[in-house]
Order: sequence, then structure tokens, then C-alpha cells
Amino acid sequence: MNRNWKRSALWAGRSIVVLLFASAFMWRCANIAGPQGGPRDSLPPVIMNITPANGTVNFDQKRIYIEFDEYVKLTDQQKEFFVSPAMEKNPTLTIRGRGIQIDILDTLKPNTTYALNFGSSISDNNEGNKLPGVRYVFSTGPTIDSMYMAGRTVSAEKGDTVSKTLIMFYDAAEVDSLYPDQDSTLLKLKPKAIARAMTNGVFFAQNLKPIDYRVYAVEDKNGNFTYEQEVDRVGYIDSVLNPLRMPDFTVRYDTSRLELVPEPQVQFSLFTEKAFKMQRLSNSSRPEQKRIRLEFSAPEPEVLSLRLDSLTDEDFTWERVTQRGDTLDVWLNAPAERLADTLKGELIYLKTDSLRNLVPDTARLALFWKYVETEEDKKAREEEEKARKEAEKYGEEYTPPAKPNPFKASLTTAEVIPSREATIRFEAPLVVADTSKIMLVRQGEEGARYKARYTFAIDTADIHLWHIGAQWQEGAKYELEALPGAWVDTRGDSNDTTKLSLTVADPSKFGTINIGFTAKSDSSHYVIYLLNSGGSQTLDTRYITGSGDVVFDFVKPADVKIRVLEDTNGNGEWDSGSVIFRQQPERAEMFSDSEGEEKLTVKANWEIDLDMDMNTLFAPITTESIRREVAEQERLRLEKLREQARQRELQRQQQEQKKSSGGGLGGFSSGLSGMSNMGNTFR
Repeated sequence: MNRNWKRSALWAGRSIVVLLFASAFMWRCANIAGPQGGPRDSLPPVIMNITPANGTVNFDQKRIYIEFDEYVKLTDQQKEFFVSPAMEKNPTLTIRGRGIQIDILDTLKPNTTYALNFGSSISDNNEGNKLPGVRYVFSTGPTIDSMYMAGRTVSAEKGDTVSKTLIMFYDAAEVDSLYPDQDSTLLKLKPKAIARAMTNGVFFAQNLKPIDYRVYAVEDKNGNFTYEQEVDRVGYIDSVLNPLRMPDFTVRYDTSRLELVPEPQVQFSLFTEKAFKMQRLSNSSRPEQKRIRLEFSAPEPEVLSLRLDSLTDEDFTWERVTQRGDTLDVWLNAPAERLADTLKGELIYLKTDSLRNLVPDTARLALFWKYVETEEDKKAREEEEKARKEAEKYGEEYTPPAKPNPFKASLTTAEVIPSREATIRFEAPLVVADTSKIMLVRQGEEGARYKARYTFAIDTADIHLWHIGAQWQEGAKYELEALPGAWVDTRGDSNDTTKLSLTVADPSKFGTINIGFTAKSDSSHYVIYLLNSGGSQTLDTRYITGSGDVVFDFVKPADVKIRVLEDTNGNGEWDSGSVIFRQQPERAEMFSDSEGEEKLTVKANWEIDLDMDMNTLFAPITTESIRREVAEQERLRLEKLREQARQRELQRQQQEQKKSSGGGLGGFSSGLSGMSNMGNTFR
């Protein structure tokens, strides 16, 4: 096929695709004009014909056929293809010749505009070049709904974009009449229209009515087009949205994504909603001789009392072992001889009754444990028995081999910050910590050793952790020495002679971030997170109420980011929201400088001074602020693409130089000419 003809056909085909996206734009919305710049080197299929035609009204057919200029294939159609509004029975898609046959199996509703969205499921059969964004629109009535809405979906907790979310539109009058107090829309109603966000979190909803909508965004992790509490993140707008009354916006055709990209009008902050669960004891077990496990059906169980044979409250050490807070471990501090194979007793806790009230309930317990020899233990026992008999055969005294001490303790880090504590993790909680058998020694020059004062205290949140505090000397080396029996855990195991080495950090090898922090009010609470450059890992945390100075010291040299949580209830953590009770989640924002840059470069022995005003960072979210953030995100993306293109071109030039002597770098700029047209708007 002639390549120039192919390109001409491509732009003609794109005009059809644009029609599939944007048939009959109304004056209230965006303006779209012809694209600028040349086509990509790898060309997607071109739509040649559609039967019945796109935009058909009074539609009464059962079959649709879309013909392309080449053979095509469908990939991930279960995830990519969807119908707006959803049908009870999804259409079937079949490859027929150089096209796709769509068979409608459902009975269509009267006077309804339907849109078949193919997402990124269509590609050519040979090279896999995708043709994203194909939509086929028809109406069973005399007109096609032609209103539009655009928006963005982000994570409420972290502020980053959430891609491929479903945007669901419901008739506000119906929702408000059915659920005036508690919102069960997503669980009980079918949406009147559906859109899907792109990879950058921006969505372009089309073929809407000029009515008031209740709008929700659903992450849909399972790809089943159904909202599942505690699985899918969800977001919603407090007020009703009517596309006829919303701000105008512009749509551009992005030649790098091959998609129409609108200016957002609204923003959804997505969170994981906790579903209501009836509280009950779901399982009780005894995984170890000295540990029992209590599993509950809902988080934060309230235990009133526990009684077990021959044991008292002093014999119990409680531990919450899951992040959800629905599982408790009870470590038994009694000697093994007091622990029967089956421990019987009762647990009294608050259980949810049929009226959803928490009332005391008694659960009978029978907790069995018996030592079961493993294959490894059996093999060791048999070898030991064989060696004993061999010794007796020759009249020798047999000495069994020493078994490794099961007691385990380790420093969480070998380097301690001068102003902070060192931390030791014990595999099982301690019942004995005899500081008379523990010594902290600072190592001096030429082998000198100096005894240091220290404190040793259990962590307030994790019973496996103990903290060592001291007047650490910068850059010095220390050794914690524990004599046998200094530590005894709930299993009855104790330490042998133990030596743990640590080094105190040298401040000159770290950087410091000083923040002049301005709060909205003296009673406002905030949590400030220092993150790695990708924003995925929390390196350090600070809590502050009101205005003041915040310091992150001993920061390792690297690129970092800062996220701030507006902690409205002052509990020191991010709190999710609830669609059911129409409660929005707490807001978190990434800090950026005056140039819009989020990354901070920390250098050794260097200080960074920042000013953070929460009135600015947590200013009301407006259409303008959303668009600025999206524009900055797009600028950074295109900058990255341009840099990647430069690197590829440089590699190509270097390869050519190797093939011929005296070759220069001519043509470097020409190889980038196509990059400048990425993201051009239609005017």
C-alpha cells in the first residue's frame, strides 16, 4: 500500500473517529478543529465504513458492522469494551473479514441514546497498532443526547492520578427521592450513562442529557462494571452536576495518545469505602503452644474479658496483628507445664445483633495444641539416635549436639540518628528485660571502651519493639551487650550472650529541610510526609498543630517529595470517606514550588528552606486549579517524551558514526521535529 495514501486515509479515518467521539457538539461545550502535525510512523487501522451509520436515530437494528482498511483484532475486550448505558446482556463482538460485527442481544430501551465504547481493544492484525477511542453512537428515539462533561480522577490519600476509572451518571431526581438520607445509588441503581477516564485520569463524558446528575467515579479493579466496597476506590461530587450549567471547555486531539483530551471541569477524589460488617468472632485457634489467635469479622473488636483454664489476666499479652485491626493474638506468659493440650474457657466481647447494635456475647473456647514432629525434626532425631547407639556400641559417652537457640533479636537499623533512639525487634514479646545484665559500650580509639548510660523501653504501639536511648556521639560506634537471660520472651526462650553493633550517623553526610509552616488556624492539624522521589515510600513524618517551624533532619541525599494531610479530626492519620453517609475523605496535597516542581533535591551537608502556606495548598478546588495541575502534568509528560526521543536519536547517531568514519551529528534536530506537535489542540 502506498504510504502517502495510507496517511491520507488515516486522517480521513480519524475524522470518522472524531465524529464517533464528538457528534453534534452543542454550543455550551468545547470547540474542536483539525489536527496539526504528521501521523505516527506505525499507523493504526482506518475506519472505511459503518453500517448502520454512526449517529443513527430511531435505531431498530440488531447488528452493526464497522469496516477497516485492513484486518483487525480485538484484545482485552472484556476490560476495554463497554456500553453506555449498560445493557442487561452485553453485545457480542466478532471479527468478520476486515471488520467487527456487533450483535445486540438485549431489548433496547425506547428514546435512549446508546454509545458503544471500544477503548483500546481494536488494533491491526499484523503489527498490533492500536486504534483507541472508537465509539459508535445511536438512539432508539428521534434525537441523540449531545451534552458533554469533562473531569479528572485522583487519589484522595496521595493526590496522584487514578486511571481507567468509570464515571457513572445517575438521574439526580431519582437518586434524591429514593435515598434522601443514606446514599445507596451505586449498590442498587443502574447508571444512565457511563464514561471512562484515560491513563492520565482525565475523562470525557459524551451523549449526556441537559439534566441534573449525581455523578460517581469507580476504580473497578475487577473489571466487572460493578462497585464493590472495600475493593474499588470511589469518589463523588457533593452537589448535582448539569452539563448545561457547567463551564465551557476545550478539547484537543493528542497525537501522542491518539485520543481526544478535554480540559477538566470537576475533580473526583477517590477513596476506599469501608463497608459495614456485623461484628462476631469468626475463628479462634492456637498456632503455637503459647499463642492463641482470635479472628473477627469486622475491625476494632472490643473484648470485655478472656478466661482460660488455670490462667489469669497477668498471663496474657495482647497484640493487634493486622492493619485492618480485625485479628488479635494473645501471648501466654505461663510456664509450659501449666498449659494443657486443650485450653478451655470463654471470651466475652461486643457482638452486633440483628438491629446493628453492639451487645455483650460469650463465645466458648476450646483451643487445642500438640507438638507435631516435622520431617526435619524427625530426621535430626533419627540421626541423633543413630549417633548415640554408635557411641554406646564402643563404650563411649555420647554428647548430643548443641541445638541452636530459637530466641531472636535484631536491630531494625545498624545506623542510629544522634537525636533519636535505636530500636530492637524481638520475634516474640518479652516478659523479662533485666537491665542489670545489659550494657551499652562506646568504642574509642585504639580499642578503648567506655560504658554509656542508656534507657530501655517498650514501644507504645508494637510489643515486639524496644527502644534504646542514649546521648549518642556523632560518628561513634557502639555495642549493646546482653548477658545470658537478660531477655526472656513469652515462649520461655531467652538469649545467649548477645552483642549488637551500631554506628551513630555523621550529620555532614545528610541534608536538612526547614519548613516555615503557616496553618489555616491555630487549631488546624496536619501531617507532613517526606516521600521518596516516586512518592510511593514514606521516609519520615511530622505532626503539627497550628503554625510553626517543621524540620526534617538527617535526610539522605536524594530527590524527595512532600505530601501534606489536612488532618481534620486530629488523629494523626488519613481518614477515608463514605458514599453511603455522603462523607468526603480527608484531603491530602503534594507540595510544589513556585515553578510547579514537586521534587526537592537533598544534598549532603546542605539545608533547604521552604515556606508552606496551608491557605494556598488547601485552597478551594476550582476548575482553573484543576486545569493548571493537569497542564503541568502534561508538560512534564511531554518533556519526558522529548527527552526519550533525544536519547533515541543520539543512540541512532552514535550507531551511524560507528559504521562510517567522520560522521557528525547532522540531522539531530530534524529527528525531533515531530515531537513539537504532540498535544496540539483543535482550534
